[in-house]
Amino acid sequence: MAKVTKKRKEALSKIDQSSTYTVAQASELLKDVVSANFDESVELAVKLNVDPRKANQMVRGVVTLPHGTGKETKVLALVTPDKEQEAKDAGADFVGLDEYLDKIKNGWTDVDVIVTMPSVMGKLGPLGRVLGPRGLMPNPKTGTVTMDVAKAVSDVKAGKIDFKVDKSGIVHAAIGKASFTADKLAGNARELLTTLVKLKPQVVKGVYMQSIHITATMSPSIQIDTKRFTEQ
Repeated sequence: MAKVTKKRKEALSKIDQSSTYTVAQASELLKDVVSANFDESVELAVKLNVDPRKANQMVRGVVTLPHGTGKETKVLALVTPDKEQEAKDAGADFVGLDEYLDKIKNGWTDVDVIVTMPSVMGKLGPLGRVLGPRGLMPNPKTGTVTMDVAKAVSDVKAGKIDFKVDKSGIVHAAIGKASFTADKLAGNARELLTTLVKLKPQVVKGVYMQSIHITATMSPSIQIDTKRFTEQ
């Protein structure tokens, strides 16, 4: 049986496991229980009343977090020569086409997001086995396949993230860092949660959001009240 550290015991003692909190309360409490000597990532885990195996219950979308993710996102723009400068000016970390396609074929995936154009998608098809499992395949639904390359790159750099419900019906999404103020964490959390509400499948009956938890990399999770998450 794993030993519970002194720091974790102290953190657990501050969280009432029998209670739920508003987003603001949970964000304040999270700030109080983090104790790692590095800037922990903060994540929301939202359990939805959906069956991801059914196409009409798949929940997937994008959201631009108002306070960013706190992470430096590395963006690769796979574009034709006429779009290269546009991508560079927007802040893309890597810009090009054939040379990067060759690197990816050889296993290179040292990026967080790939932005490309509709005319280039045909060349990316054969790389699905490399990009797919890593969540790097561009998708028009997430805004990463577009002719407006500059906007796509800028949005990602500004804190735009994409999310998808997993096979257990849970959406996991990073919403910031432990160094963020509680207000910024709460603002990002509300933005994600209100976006999820808008994506509720029409076929879902009853309670849509079954549970919401916020946690940092090394901290215990804190349960958020599913009926009060919009409260300031």
